[in-house]
Amino acid sequence: MTDKTLDVMSETYGRALVAETAYEKRAIWLPLLAVHTLNAGEPVIKGKTFTDCVIEGPALVAVLQGTTFEGCDMGASSDAKSLLFTPHGPRLVGAIGLQDCKFVRCRFRQIAYTGSPAFIEGMSTEITGRGGAGR
Repeated sequence: MTDKTLDVMSETYGRALVAETAYEKRAIWLPLLAVHTLNAGEPVIKGKTFTDCVIEGPALVAVLQGTTFEGCDMGASSDAKSLLFTPHGPRLVGAIGLQDCKFVRCRFRQIAYTGSPAFIEGMSTEITGRGGAGR
């Protein structure tokens, strides 16, 4: 009998995962995608489209240029602003960068967000305006 267990930490799996540009109706463990992206020599997750996916952490994401969220559930918190972190230095260390990515009707779980002051302000208003983070 051959062991057909999928090794999500293997180089083969990682290269295939990173090569994809569109993910649909899948659970995406963001730290795994981030580590495989780094192993492929890319500093940020770039140019991906996620549709009807569950994006799972734990993770702090740095929302960079060109990334959009359409009809997404950004996460649960009793205070929506608890999901947002303001950078205090010139570089973001340890955050998963998302550049030119599109999220459509995705659900985010155990994810916090950071980015430019304009992003933080806009996201704070948007999340609060929806009546909370989980709406």
